[in-house]
Amino acid sequence: MSLSFLALGDSYTIGEAVPAEGRWPHQLAHALRAEGIALDDPQTIARTGWTTDELDAAIDAAAPSGPFDLVSLLIGVNNQYRGHSVDVYAREFAALLDRAIGFAGPRAERVLVLSIPDWGVTPFAAASGRDVSVIAGELDAYNAVARQACDGRGVAFVDITAASRARGAEPAMLADDGLHPSTSMYAEWTRLALPVARRLLQPPAGTAKDDA
Repeated sequence: MSLSFLALGDSYTIGEAVPAEGRWPHQLAHALRAEGIALDDPQTIARTGWTTDELDAAIDAAAPSGPFDLVSLLIGVNNQYRGHSVDVYAREFAALLDRAIGFAGPRAERVLVLSIPDWGVTPFAAASGRDVSVIAGELDAYNAVARQACDGRGVAFVDITAASRARGAEPAMLADDGLHPSTSMYAEWTRLALPVARRLLQPPAGTAKDDA
């Protein structure tokens, strides 16, 4: 029996400028299937430009039918881009995280959160005239409150921000717009998320089927 997957987010989840199979949630599902874990490609609720409140409204409109065996959440870059406060993000992210847990059964141990990557390293940011050190500091603050919310609920948190800073300016890691990740960068995120997702989807001890 296959496992279901719900992916929630913004451009980083819908994979702006890359084919569907290049998005990190699709790459993750493919990688898990290659290991024998029958995870379906995700049902995705995500759009380029969405903030936390816009994702929340979109979830209401889509009304996904759970429970899902795995739920991912990656949201917040557009809050930072638009200058929303960390306090507002903290409140709205926590509410989305609770919704994600609800869609998972409610099983917090089946929810996977990825940190917000640092778009400040990209050519787009360099051309924008914005202070990239301010971008980095604000994203660190956003990610800190997201991690705190996850830790308080027993939700797995995967840091992809360091990878985005280390390699996010490389041409091969960028889509043609100079801002969004390429399939290759999404593969890096998948590499980081894979062992965590694998662990989350392992059946609890003592639930293995008898050979008979």
